[in-house]
Amino acid sequence: MNNYNLNSYNNQALDSHVSGVMKRVYVKMFLAMIVTALAAWACTVIPGIGMFLATHSWVYWGIAILELVLVFSLSGAINKMNSSTASLIFYLYSLLNGVTFAFIFMAYTPVSIFKTFAITAGVFGAMSIYGYFTERDLTKIGSFLTMAIIGLFIAMIVNIFWANSTLEWIVSIAGVIIFVGLTAWDTQKIKQWAESGIGATDGRLATIGALTLYLDFINLFLFLLRFFGASSRD
Repeated sequence: MNNYNLNSYNNQALDSHVSGVMKRVYVKMFLAMIVTALAAWACTVIPGIGMFLATHSWVYWGIAILELVLVFSLSGAINKMNSSTASLIFYLYSLLNGVTFAFIFMAYTPVSIFKTFAITAGVFGAMSIYGYFTERDLTKIGSFLTMAIIGLFIAMIVNIFWANSTLEWIVSIAGVIIFVGLTAWDTQKIKQWAESGIGATDGRLATIGALTLYLDFINLFLFLLRFFGASSRD
C-alpha cells in the first residue's frame, strides 16, 4: 500500500471514529433531554408533587445544589470513572434538572414551551453543524464566551436584588448570544477531542460531550423562553 492510499485509509478511519463518537454524544444528549422532559411533566401531573416543591423552597435549592455537585463531579473526575458510572451520573443530573424544570411547565403555557423548544432546537442544530464542519478555529471565541458567562452570572445575581427590567432584557440577549456561540465552539471542541483521543475512552468522551451540549441547549432554551414564553396566568 503506497503512502497516498495509506493516508487515505487512515483519514477514512479517523473520520469514521469521530463520526461514531459524535453520534454517541448526540444520542446521549437526546436521551437526557427526554429524561428531563418526562421528569418535569411527571412533577406537574402527579398530584401533590408540584405543590410540595412550590411550598418547600429548601427542597428546590437542595436539588439545585445537588445538580451542581453532580456536574462538577462528572466534569472533574470523568477520567477516573468507568463509562457506566459517568452515564448514570449524567442521567441522574438530567432527571433532577427535570424536577426543577417543573416550575417552568407550571409558569408557561405548553404551546409557548413547545414553540421555544422548536426554536432552540433549530438554532442549536444550525450552530452545532457549523461548529462541526467549519475550518475556522473557534478557540479564542470560545474562551471569550466562557469568561463572559462569569459576567452574565454576576449580572443575574445583581438583578435578583435590583429587579431592573432593562438589565433583565440585556442579560437575556447576552445569554442567547453566549450560548449560541458556545454551542458551535463546544461542538468543535468535542470533535477535536474525538480526533485526538486524549483524556477518555469513547464512552466517557461521549458522556462529557453530551453533558456539555446538553447544558448549552438547556441554557439557550431558558434564555429564549424569556422572549417567547407566554405566562400560563394570562
